[in-house]
Amino acid sequence: MKRVDFVDRLIGYSEEVLTRRKKKALREKMKQQRRHPVVDWIYAILWAACVVLVINQYVFQAYRIPSESMQNTLLIGDMIFVDKLSYGPELLPGVLKTPGLTKPHRGNVIIFENPSYLSRGPFYNIFQQLLYMVTFTLVDIDRDPSGQPRVHYLIKRDIGVGGDTIRVRDGEVAIKPRGASSFIDEKTLMTGMNLPVKTHRLVTPAEYSEINNVGVASAYAELNLPLPMRIGTPLAQNANKDAFQYDMSRVTTLRDANPSDTRNAQLAQRYEVGWYIADSRVFPMGDNRDNSRDARYFGPVAEKKVLGHALFIYFPLSRMGRIK
Repeated sequence: MKRVDFVDRLIGYSEEVLTRRKKKALREKMKQQRRHPVVDWIYAILWAACVVLVINQYVFQAYRIPSESMQNTLLIGDMIFVDKLSYGPELLPGVLKTPGLTKPHRGNVIIFENPSYLSRGPFYNIFQQLLYMVTFTLVDIDRDPSGQPRVHYLIKRDIGVGGDTIRVRDGEVAIKPRGASSFIDEKTLMTGMNLPVKTHRLVTPAEYSEINNVGVASAYAELNLPLPMRIGTPLAQNANKDAFQYDMSRVTTLRDANPSDTRNAQLAQRYEVGWYIADSRVFPMGDNRDNSRDARYFGPVAEKKVLGHALFIYFPLSRMGRIK
């Protein structure tokens, strides 16, 4: 008899729970039916936006290529997906980068914070990045007074890693890896490691004599000295062909003329000796070497500033494919 009472009570309780759930579902359905279709659309859009934001912030983010610095690997207007999980995503844009699954490797195409970027504050950065992500790069409110996008992030190839020493001569990169006794030209090193060699050059070797002469002429002008006969009258606009090499020639000439000037002495030493890359830093450079502002100008970049690994071009369709 007691067993029958227990079963009856269990059945009654189950019916009560199921009835309550059914009534609740019916109320939700009636509430949804009474809701205006426009509100339903707003809810759907907001839900989709939240999904996009989560994916963009923590897994894959969409970027649009703004310049020619990675030509021909990436062209202006290419839209790409970047893997943010491998190197560790930020909790919010610009806020507390989390540990990643791996570190940037030589040859990777990476996204990192522009060391020259002047922030307008954390709240502005968060709002701007959320808007940029949710619109799939179509809306970027971070612009300068002339209306041009401010460059918050850069995309380059990781040329140097921890333990390397890197120097540049006449636009050509040489690398001395950790433990090596001498420098190896970039192409030989990359080929030996089965890594892609995608360097694109605009300046020919024959043009460097004139570029170096412009640097010497600029130094002599600063020193108020007459130009040496051997350099003739070089054209100043040639300095723009390789601003790095021009400045190397200018600074080393100033150092040689006045070794007591410690600032020029230190700059000349950096040009001549190169950069040593600490274990927590990388040395990113554009594939389009003669049209790229990269680590030659702002130095090695901290790994914690590297936000992602460029993986895939998804638009235009004619260029769809993996980024190498």
